[in-house]
Amino acid sequence: MDVMFYEAFQEEVAALKLFLPKDVDAGFTEKTIQESEDRDPPAGLISIRTQSVIPVEWSTKMSGVLTRSTGYDHIVAYREKIKAPVLAGYLPRYCSRAVAEHVVLMMMSLLRRFKEQISHFGAFNRNGITGEECFGKNLLVVGVGHIGGQVADIGKGLRMNVRGVDIAHKNIELEYTSFLEGMAWADVVVCSLPLTGETRGFFNKDVFKNAKKGIIFINVARGEISPIKDLEELLSDGALGGVGLDVYEEEEALAVLMRSGMPADENAMLARIRRLQARADVIFTPHNAFNTQEALERKAEQSVESAVLFLKKKTFPCPVPDDDFFGTPENPGSILTGDSKTE
Repeated sequence: MDVMFYEAFQEEVAALKLFLPKDVDAGFTEKTIQESEDRDPPAGLISIRTQSVIPVEWSTKMSGVLTRSTGYDHIVAYREKIKAPVLAGYLPRYCSRAVAEHVVLMMMSLLRRFKEQISHFGAFNRNGITGEECFGKNLLVVGVGHIGGQVADIGKGLRMNVRGVDIAHKNIELEYTSFLEGMAWADVVVCSLPLTGETRGFFNKDVFKNAKKGIIFINVARGEISPIKDLEELLSDGALGGVGLDVYEEEEALAVLMRSGMPADENAMLARIRRLQARADVIFTPHNAFNTQEALERKAEQSVESAVLFLKKKTFPCPVPDDDFFGTPENPGSILTGDSKTE
């Protein structure tokens, strides 16, 4: 077999098959590597998303890894675990608009108390479900890359006041601010940061101390950036007015637990997720912000292009860098303090 696609759901498999050349022998499964229980890589090239845990012993048995995701922190973590380089590629641009629109979907749903509206329909009751408009609200985008830039663009279209926080000020149409000033100003804060040593645990309960009471928080980046225990505490205290998550801490394990049907009372992490999921001011989605028909087609085409190039030349169109990814700054407090450079 030439390439094995793990974590490939039904619609994605159909899209991949449309672009795959007939001479490429490919396999597909919706399971993660750990769910598949494969002892050895079934192909030289392995393709995953973000939930597969690549066995350490596979490092010398496979020729390369293609992650069908815009982030690649899990590939960096794997390299660090095996203490060796692995040829790897990623897809940086296929889903920026899709994820940004998902952010807006969550934001509007939380502002308009959409879950509560649905629950009130049975009695056609409008009491206690008055929401808020986007117009004139302050939107802070933390991490202004491909996705964050799209979020800012849509926010402006909704006539929101939009500011960004980033190490590099590359978006000339966006007003940048320091993180601390931005948090005090914002009504809605969106996390689209990469996961690095600096950003792990970044959105903890302490960073919301100077924020407006009732601020809405949305994370479509990586769950490890916003500890869910802290988010639950902030919601219970009323410091947060709403939370929208498409990503979760320990997502590799959590996804497997949830698919297995394990009762919530048998696992503390799962119990917390289920408890928060039941709240009217919380929206959880299954790491699905990327999943539009348009993005799926782009993803399939770019995945096949990457796989074919690797099979021919042992390189990727977008290789995962060997050095620190996303230009992690030497100063670990640069995002927090606003001590950043303009590029």
